[in-house]
Amino acid sequence: MEHTGLDEFWNEVRDIDIKAMQIVYDGNEVYLYDRYNGQRQNQYSITKSITSAAAGLAMQERIFTLDDPVDWYIREAKEKRGMIRDIKIRHLLNMTQGFERPLLMGSERKRLCEKDWVSYVCSCPVVHQPGTVFQYNNAGPYLLGVIIQRATGKDLIDYLMPRLFEPLEIARPCAEKCPMGYVFGAGGIKLNIRELGRFGQLYLQKGMWKKRQIISGKWIEQSASVKSYPAIDDSRCGGYGYLFWINSDGSYMAKGKGGQFCIIVPEKKTVVSINSNAEEASDRIYDAVKSRIISQL
Repeated sequence: MEHTGLDEFWNEVRDIDIKAMQIVYDGNEVYLYDRYNGQRQNQYSITKSITSAAAGLAMQERIFTLDDPVDWYIREAKEKRGMIRDIKIRHLLNMTQGFERPLLMGSERKRLCEKDWVSYVCSCPVVHQPGTVFQYNNAGPYLLGVIIQRATGKDLIDYLMPRLFEPLEIARPCAEKCPMGYVFGAGGIKLNIRELGRFGQLYLQKGMWKKRQIISGKWIEQSASVKSYPAIDDSRCGGYGYLFWINSDGSYMAKGKGGQFCIIVPEKKTVVSINSNAEEASDRIYDAVKSRIISQL
């Protein structure tokens, strides 16, 4: 790719461990760097955006709706009293569940003694009326994956294979599971950089892939529009959609811990996907992509 900004990008991130990067412009791969030659990487919280796609597909099939109460599908919630009974599917998607604190985050999962994570989540206090307060939380996407499995009899990966992964020519990915065997819908799916790019391109194309409508274009528009507002002082952030981050410049992205990005830029017909090991430098990667690559297209 003849793009002077690429040299500037690499100069800005020269001290960051970038494992792979792909740029797709107007449907064509125009740049690829892959130090691991197609080896799959943990996409961490990019998994949440894949779970969002699964939710959209489930709604296409009328398995549930945005306004269905979670306790219709999670009996462990139905047994509780209080505001947990007010949580709806949409609150799991826009991070407004109302829990007292973030649940099932990485450090907590490592030390958690409970084996039944569904009962554990449902026993935690809900202190905000669902739908009112944004809180980044792994509990919502996890419960979505559980709901899909209980409603369809297929775990999240099995459900997505014929509906998403096979159409995108993605072989069955490995995924993190909870002790009860549910796929952890908040993190842990492994993909390589080109597979990640295909997922982003599907969204850029409003759910269309090789003349087939895989996911509703309306669902993708909803997912990529602001549904809640994180209380963070960051000019990059324009809000949060349905398990996608909405950027202030009109782009949106799936984002994972350690510098995993799938940035979708409709205005420039571009998808930039990055895998890295950059725990403390994730924002620097995004800033360099925006200023040195996207702005120069």
